[in-house]
Amino acid sequence: MPNNGTWASPVADAQYSQGLETGTGGFIGQIYDGLNGYSLLVTFFLLLVAYDQFKYIWNKGSIVGPAWKMPFIGPFLSSVNPKMDEYKAKWASGDLSCVSVFHKFVVIASSRDMARKVFNSPAFVKPCVVDVAYKLLRPTNWVFLDGRAHVDYRKGLNGLFTRQALETYLPGQEEVYRKYFAKFLDISQTENNGKPVPYMPVFRELMCAVSCRTFVGHYMSDAAVKKVADDYYKITAALELVNFPIIIPFSKTYYGKKAADMVLHEFSICAAKSKARMAAGGDITCIMDGWVKSMFDSENYRQKLAKGVQVDDSEKPAMLLRIFSDLEIAMTVFTFLFASQDATSSATTWLFQLMADRPEILDRVREENLAVRNGDKDQKLSIDILEKMPYTRAVVKETLRYRPPVIMVPYVAKKAFPVSDTYTAPKGSMVIPSVWPALHDPEVYPAPDTFDPERWISGDAEKAVKNWLVFGTGPHYCLGQTYAQLNLMAMIGKASLQLNWEHHVTPRSEDIKVFATIFPMDDCPLVFSKRD
Repeated sequence: MPNNGTWASPVADAQYSQGLETGTGGFIGQIYDGLNGYSLLVTFFLLLVAYDQFKYIWNKGSIVGPAWKMPFIGPFLSSVNPKMDEYKAKWASGDLSCVSVFHKFVVIASSRDMARKVFNSPAFVKPCVVDVAYKLLRPTNWVFLDGRAHVDYRKGLNGLFTRQALETYLPGQEEVYRKYFAKFLDISQTENNGKPVPYMPVFRELMCAVSCRTFVGHYMSDAAVKKVADDYYKITAALELVNFPIIIPFSKTYYGKKAADMVLHEFSICAAKSKARMAAGGDITCIMDGWVKSMFDSENYRQKLAKGVQVDDSEKPAMLLRIFSDLEIAMTVFTFLFASQDATSSATTWLFQLMADRPEILDRVREENLAVRNGDKDQKLSIDILEKMPYTRAVVKETLRYRPPVIMVPYVAKKAFPVSDTYTAPKGSMVIPSVWPALHDPEVYPAPDTFDPERWISGDAEKAVKNWLVFGTGPHYCLGQTYAQLNLMAMIGKASLQLNWEHHVTPRSEDIKVFATIFPMDDCPLVFSKRD
């Protein structure tokens, strides 16, 4: 029988046990010594990268999207200068697709039906724009509110865009048109001796001036309007879809915040002036006046009831409103400017370019506008005149279809959102219904890449109401859609009678630049001259 007494456990081996000690030469010690600050940092970083990838793949699920995400930033670098072709490729990749930028997971709804589902799902999503928008527009802005709080605002705003109300704003708009048409001539003939110059920046200023006159009348000085027009570009830059989610000093978001604070300050001053004027019995000349007047009418009605005064039903306001503060009014009017400024600037730029390149269309617009004015090109505008211009309306609608100013509308998922039978967008993700594909569907709009106003007169375009997503749909549809179209009709109709213009076509004229909305890549070089 072998003698096992010479076998000893490694634990009992003194030499081996020394290797288990935590000294510098031991096994555990070597591991411990290796865990220095640098290796801990690298390990932590790799864990974060792994988590970022796992979370992206988990959120992506079955929908189309990159197989992996560039750690943390995603496609941020390529998105700083977005390309229209890249957007089109994304839309063509599937009804639902995704990307992830920084901490934000983004679901893109490309088809008409997917887009409409997002627009019509207020229980699951709410408008969000981008992270920094809450800081610029303020978190309590009505566009970010839901339910009763949102309705509290909206019920008083709907009446500001009726036919009767829109008629009230026309004189102020015409005043701005006359001023800027003279400026167009001065820029072309005096400053540049008949040489073409890019007019997109001038159109932005024109549309800002029209908006300010419509929204706040003459409560804002011409100098303040010019300041808002000049600085609004900074707000647009700060609100680009892909941007830093925080405000960093001397960045786009920093300068955008300063510009937004200035606009809110100016609009708050206008609100105080409007309240004083309406309280004194002044006439309504702008949107702000109409809203303030409705507040005062509601308050007077409530006070009569509180005093026991018998009030006839005919004196009861259509909507009972509370008195909104100057800042609340300013924030709301700011959203009107936010919604209209870039969109109408884009539409105006494309209108002038498209009509210059198609003189036969411009001639028909001129003929129609002169006819409805009974040959008097200086006749003042009215809603009756605008409603008798079907061809001009068709040109405007085709421009909005052919080059929609808003190509996407960001929403945020308030909770897990079953966008389709096979995919649920996670809570907190950005869900973006796309407008372009529905407006360029060849089954609905034959030859969709052809500019053809006739499709709105003799074609079936008017019947395609589900595809007409220019102004959105659902509970957050654009309140000012009728105003926007009439404004563009009035502007281009009056321009056709007062001005001639030529477009200096460049190789980039038909290429699309994406900057919040869309513009010609060359910023539309034109030459204006006076029409006899």
